[in-house]
Amino acid sequence: MDELLNSTEEIKAAIESILFTMGDAVEASRIAEAMNLSEKVVKNTCYELMEEYNTSEKGIKIIELDGSFQMCTNSKYYDILISLCHVPKKHNLTDVMMETLSIVAYKQPVTRQEIEAVRGVKSDFAINKLLEYNLITELGRKDVPGRPILFGTSEEFLRAFGVSSIDELPVISADKIEEFRQEAFKETNMESFAGQLLEPEIADLTI
Repeated sequence: MDELLNSTEEIKAAIESILFTMGDAVEASRIAEAMNLSEKVVKNTCYELMEEYNTSEKGIKIIELDGSFQMCTNSKYYDILISLCHVPKKHNLTDVMMETLSIVAYKQPVTRQEIEAVRGVKSDFAINKLLEYNLITELGRKDVPGRPILFGTSEEFLRAFGVSSIDELPVISADKIEEFRQEAFKETNMESFAGQLLEPEIADLTI
């Protein structure tokens, strides 16, 4: 390995080979160990590669996800890939799902009950959908009676929103949390109103 890596370009090529072959995100520490280099050298080389890919309009790029690096498709060409491979388009997130995802992102690790305390309404459907879309993940259980499941964001969340770690998320204000509550309140009222409209029809059917 020492004979192979005689220059920066060779180190770059070796890292490209690793990321291309692995497919998933690979920790910088693992790359460093495999290449017998320091983690600092590996990270700096990855950053150089990221810059090169970003400035040369290539069809692939390298992204950082919580200290790991991954080679992936340039999102600019996503629609072309869809037409070629017939891959389903990305999931559309409803306002309710976005609110729930925001709460998980900023308060993680967080339980279902804590999410619902912020929103003021049940959030089972939104949580289950976010789990299905792999935007959030289970982080274990909280050490309290009942041991509720703790949720947090996933690597897919970082990838989808174009950030390398949750530390890069913008600061959320108390006004935004209150806005979540108001939206949830409207949601509850609409469900209640819909239920009232259906009651006469149900009554007619039971006569």
